[in-house]
Amino acid sequence: MDPEVAQVFSFVMDVLPWAALITIVGVGGSLLATWLKIKNGYPLQSSWGFALHPKTDQESQERIKLLTGENAQLRAELGSVKDRLETLERIATDQPSKLARDIDALRHDQGGNA
Repeated sequence: MDPEVAQVFSFVMDVLPWAALITIVGVGGSLLATWLKIKNGYPLQSSWGFALHPKTDQESQERIKLLTGENAQLRAELGSVKDRLETLERIATDQPSKLARDIDALRHDQGGNA
């Protein structure tokens, strides 16, 4: 074999594993990034950088409506719980004598209305 061809062949054989390794790491990193985007709800991008939006079908739209309604219901319930918590915090931090007066006033109001 010609020494010049042997030198080129040797160079290619030295570089080829590194090129394959760089390619594998690049593709693997791209796959990992795409998987993480999907897992965490980020929009995917096309090769031109435009966001790929999933197609919406009737089932998806109904599910969004149900989730929106449930979200509103949970927010209302959370508001109610916050109001109750504020009342409990006020009772816990008020002076005992003021609390006793408030309870007596409520008893007096109930007794007068009954």
